[in-house]
Amino acid sequence: MARGRRKATPNADAADGAAASGEADGGESLRGMDRTFAVLERLAEQPARAVDVTKDLNLPWATVYRTLMQLEKAQFLRRDAATGRYEIGPALWFIGTSYIANHRVLKAVLPHLHRAERLEGVAVQLSERVGRLSVNVYSAQPLAEDITKAHYGYHFPLHCGSKGKVLLAHSDPAFIESFLAGPLERLTDETVTDPEVLRAELAELRSAGYSLTLGDVQPFTGSVAAPVRDETGAVVACISFVVRRSMLRQEKRRAELVDELLRAAHAGSMDLGWRPGQSPA
Repeated sequence: MARGRRKATPNADAADGAAASGEADGGESLRGMDRTFAVLERLAEQPARAVDVTKDLNLPWATVYRTLMQLEKAQFLRRDAATGRYEIGPALWFIGTSYIANHRVLKAVLPHLHRAERLEGVAVQLSERVGRLSVNVYSAQPLAEDITKAHYGYHFPLHCGSKGKVLLAHSDPAFIESFLAGPLERLTDETVTDPEVLRAELAELRSAGYSLTLGDVQPFTGSVAAPVRDETGAVVACISFVVRRSMLRQEKRRAELVDELLRAAHAGSMDLGWRPGQSPA
């Protein structure tokens, strides 16, 4: 699936807030917010018609229709008249650009990403974990190359691609087990979905300091990714290089890419206050 689509779930933090508020009408209001969040997440992953949202979220048609109308009116969504599909609208883009403009990690690593962009045939990305997905906050590649699905807007489950595996490997152990216990989507014939194999891969990449995958997101691409750490030693993002699969089959070229990747990730981490040998707080 083009954007790693999954079934959206209500926002747990909002539900906790409803329980804590103690207001007579607060619970109903926040449950409504949960539904709104779920609809937005579903459409952020992939545009869809109202009937598809209703089916995927298992919600009443009237509830979904009313939510879509309200979000469209506020420009959080827009509807394609030709297809009937709803997609993210300009108001959410405004909010998203505000997030990027104030993104501390991106500001720190951007000079190192720009240096990596000089590499021939490489799409350079900075990604972070959002729920069960790896999400790009920065993506750039040579115009002559144009590797498909390496642009903004393509987000994949954490078990797919080197960036997802890096972010998953450095997540809370309870989250890792919860993720591996859930349904694991197969994007290609080479996507690893066996939890035991994935556990071994996650342990190996934590030891190596980077991840390398081939053909598990698209059959003709491969990628390498390394973690970015903050001043506490915690992994807050990762840098990844997406390339044609054939490039990673060349031993010398693969070694050069890994060296440049680790240089960029380490330099960006140090600009955030991390120091080599530092353990997570």
